[in-house]
Amino acid sequence: MSEKTSQILPDHPEEAKMPELRREPVSGRWVIIASERAARPTDFLTNHQPAENNFCPFCEGNEEKTPPEIMAYRENGSKADSKGWRVRVVPNKFPALRTEGEQNVHGEGIYEMMNGIGVHEVIIESPRHVVSLTELGNGNIEEVLRSYRDRLLEIKKDKRFAYGLLFKNVGVAAGASLEHTHSQLIATPIVPQLVENEMERAEAFFNNSRKCIFCDMIQQEIAAEKRVVISTERFIAFTPFASRFPFEIWILPTAHGSHYENQEEGEIEELAEILKNTLVKLESVLDFPPYNFIIHSTPFNIHKSEYFHWHIEIIPRLTNIAGFEWGTGFYINPMPPEEAAEILRKK
Repeated sequence: MSEKTSQILPDHPEEAKMPELRREPVSGRWVIIASERAARPTDFLTNHQPAENNFCPFCEGNEEKTPPEIMAYRENGSKADSKGWRVRVVPNKFPALRTEGEQNVHGEGIYEMMNGIGVHEVIIESPRHVVSLTELGNGNIEEVLRSYRDRLLEIKKDKRFAYGLLFKNVGVAAGASLEHTHSQLIATPIVPQLVENEMERAEAFFNNSRKCIFCDMIQQEIAAEKRVVISTERFIAFTPFASRFPFEIWILPTAHGSHYENQEEGEIEELAEILKNTLVKLESVLDFPPYNFIIHSTPFNIHKSEYFHWHIEIIPRLTNIAGFEWGTGFYINPMPPEEAAEILRKK
């Protein structure tokens, strides 16, 4: 054996941890839990650097620097596009899709196309210049979550749109162009393929078992305990069995619910609490990591689904997606979710 080869092999092969292939039951994707690469939380620290104090169009007093507001929660008597708001929703200044027009689906040989109609909005979560949702009080976070609900309820009235995705990009590495805490909503005229795949597999599971796969997952996680981060009466936060990324966390309502926008007030209050507590733990362990936060809900044209369960996915951006991932659809995760959950629970 060459000297070079001996350097990359463990001294005691029998002590090396065996990687494990795990399949995520909803999407069907495979993940490699590369235990031999297991890392400490400090190995993922991203050297968080607050941005310089530059001009911010999202701060109170700069309302004229954004497009006119669509909706806002305001103090009594305050006028639109002026001071006095707590949460403010505006069109994205550089939208991915345009509201005006019709689909106009057409083809060119094997290629299919349509007009890029849709909705692209920004939810500005605070008039103060804060960079994390965790800097807001629970009441403020409740209003952010209510604004999500209210905008989905309004947009789904437009029959041109099939699906609404709420998401949050935090940090430059996660795609955020402004640090002021905010979320986005994009409504599309078609159901995204990833969501379509999840729904098809969830429906197949339901047809075979007469049970919701997400409800089954929740019961299994509660029984196992080892991946649960936080649980409340109505919600559970856990690291998924086949986590794609280190410290990935899902939040689900424990009672079956197919549409995010159908939540009642008590549920929103409890969701605000568990969401904040989960993010506090994540920020404490990883020193304010960049992350993406997405909400998967049932498409607009389905009134009620017995098989699809709305949920939040929180994805820290700690590792890079490289050639193997792009070429196979597999993910390599060096942090077993059981270890991640244990670390998070202690914070």
